Amino acid sequence: MLNIPSTSGLRSFEAAARSLSFNQAATELNVTPGAVSRQIQSLEAFIGKALFHRYHKRVELTAVGRQYLAEISLPLQKISAASERLRSEPRKNIISICTYPTFAIRWLIPRWAKLHETFPELDIQLTTSLNPADFEEEGFDISIQVLKEGTQRKGFEIDKLIDIETYPVCSPELAAQIKTPEDLANVNLLHESPRPTDWPRWFDLAGVSGVDANKGMSFESADMALHAAMEGLGVVIGIDVLIEEDVARGKLVKLFDLHRRSRFPFQLVTPSNRASQPKLKALRDWILAEGARQQGRDSSQPTSTLL
Repeated sequence: MLNIPSTSGLRSFEAAARSLSFNQAATELNVTPGAVSRQIQSLEAFIGKALFHRYHKRVELTAVGRQYLAEISLPLQKISAASERLRSEPRKNIISICTYPTFAIRWLIPRWAKLHETFPELDIQLTTSLNPADFEEEGFDISIQVLKEGTQRKGFEIDKLIDIETYPVCSPELAAQIKTPEDLANVNLLHESPRPTDWPRWFDLAGVSGVDANKGMSFESADMALHAAMEGLGVVIGIDVLIEEDVARGKLVKLFDLHRRSRFPFQLVTPSNRASQPKLKALRDWILAEGARQQGRDSSQPTSTLL
């Protein structure tokens, strides 16, 4: 049985978390601020943790609240989109994309408005999964996957989208305590379960021995591990193109000018029998151009090391 809280509570939390205001959430949902407050209290009771810090005339998300918002926003958007799609007339030009949750949140979603502005006639459906897309069962048109560079598969077009360059990052407060890679022996290492070898490989690159690369805390997604790092819980290996905004804004600090470039970049995968369809080809070309634009900016960093 699915263990899901009240949808009213989820809607109230998501609206209040976006605006950091119970009053604005109430206006958006056409209910009273008291109703929003009660719905959120019920959600917090269901979860067993506080989602907001409540002050006089203002609220702020707790660390748990920020993490929860990051995890439920995309599923709620998908539910909303699916419901609206069923309510409306059948639409043409549907293109489906499948990728990893963190890549969707940190790379695709920030480009979503620009994408729809470029292709207003397309009904683009986004699905996230930690597992490779099942083109045969799910009928996806595009998948963004981490694959070895040069990978070829019969029946598929595979194009490199973005190189993966990784390096350690943490909160500004914790960064002040770390001067050399050897200092990492004295702090928590944060791990994301889908990428268990990131720390051992970075330590090998840095020539560091005597540090247990497997110590610390593990999280089921990169986004959760990154949020834990922002909260000062430890140091995480970040993927450059997914954390550059957080680094630029000072939420995360790059500890050392030593990048590890993976032989497994993000790649765009499309069934060959659909790849030449004009609208699908135009969308693929647009996504690849976005990757090339960002990669062109990132490739100016001379400290990157290919391994």
